[in-house]
Amino acid sequence: MAQTMNCVNMAGKAPLVNVALCLGALSSATNRPRHLPGLVVFYGPSGFGKSSAAAVAVTRTGAYYVQAQSSWTRRAFALALLKVMGVAPAKTIYEMTEQVAMQLVSSGKPLIIDEADHLVARGIVEAVRDIYEATLAPVMLIGEENLPGDLKRWERIHGRVLEFVPAQPASFDDARELRAMYATKVAISDDLLALVHQASKGSVRRICVNLERIKDIALKNGKTEMDAAAWAGRDLYTGEAPARRVAA
Repeated sequence: MAQTMNCVNMAGKAPLVNVALCLGALSSATNRPRHLPGLVVFYGPSGFGKSSAAAVAVTRTGAYYVQAQSSWTRRAFALALLKVMGVAPAKTIYEMTEQVAMQLVSSGKPLIIDEADHLVARGIVEAVRDIYEATLAPVMLIGEENLPGDLKRWERIHGRVLEFVPAQPASFDDARELRAMYATKVAISDDLLALVHQASKGSVRRICVNLERIKDIALKNGKTEMDAAAWAGRDLYTGEAPARRVAA
């Protein structure tokens, strides 16, 4: 399981479509004319590799990154930002917000907020606007499919979005990139990879899980190659819950 999770977490290192989209959106906000808004929203279903793509963006741009939590208050949000910035927090929320703004301005770094849906649900997304208005720094909000629609309730945020960028389902080329990175001990054929891609329904996470599953089963059976014929009769992970068992 640890190896599988490592595969999922490191998927951002592959040159996948959503890595390029994330980097492109952040670049647009960073290099925009100053009269244009600087918020960008990167959204899509869970498992599409948005967080992994954000990890690449952090590495390449030095952006500050926080992952919002469902229990956060406005104070907790400010504390989390100051922690990643390495700044000792002041006593009041107002002072902490000022500290965050000053650090963004002085560093020139973008800000990436993952799981931003939680900020909307908790009604504290206005804190993002306060920070943006004080700095005009590039800010990326990452969330699920409903994030753009949910932001419409917060017109002062929605109106400051430069672009909404939908994450794309993993392509077959993405699956090949992931195979090249993670199926190094077992040669997985294109016909089996096509089945993996179909079963995974565009999810980078599921592709990684299936690649790991194929590798483990192959190695346990003393194989260094696996194709669709050899895999026949085995299930691939689709993300669907098992059907309810009916007592005889």
